[in-house]
Amino acid sequence: MSEPRAEAFPALWPVPTRWSDDATAYAEYFATAVGGWLMASTGLDVRTLPAIAVVAESSCRFVREIGFPDQLHVGLSVDRLDDDRVGYALAIFREDPDGDLELAATGRLVHRYIDPDTRGPEPVPPEIRSAAHLLVEPV
Repeated sequence: MSEPRAEAFPALWPVPTRWSDDATAYAEYFATAVGGWLMASTGLDVRTLPAIAVVAESSCRFVREIGFPDQLHVGLSVDRLDDDRVGYALAIFREDPDGDLELAATGRLVHRYIDPDTRGPEPVPPEIRSAAHLLVEPV
């Protein structure tokens, strides 16, 4: 299996490192990139939609260490789009001094949409579905 390259992702979202970051921050980078990209691409505060996203699945495979003050970019792609779920294939890239992007980690995040009151499954909101279609690319 070959390693993904930055060019394979339809979107790259910048995520800065922080002084206190450690290995647990990788999952936060993924979530920050997905949430930030969704808000930017839909023009909405996704927290106000009638269905809310909960993390149904997440994973991370470390490739290389990152740390402050690295400049990061998270590659986003959609590999699953069902009635009530969106699956994101993700990769963290570290920007080297020459501006080239080096793979630091790969991962996956699945959002399941639920009703905020009943906690039962809800369809992916149309605004999210439209945005997700922009990221449906093989990685």
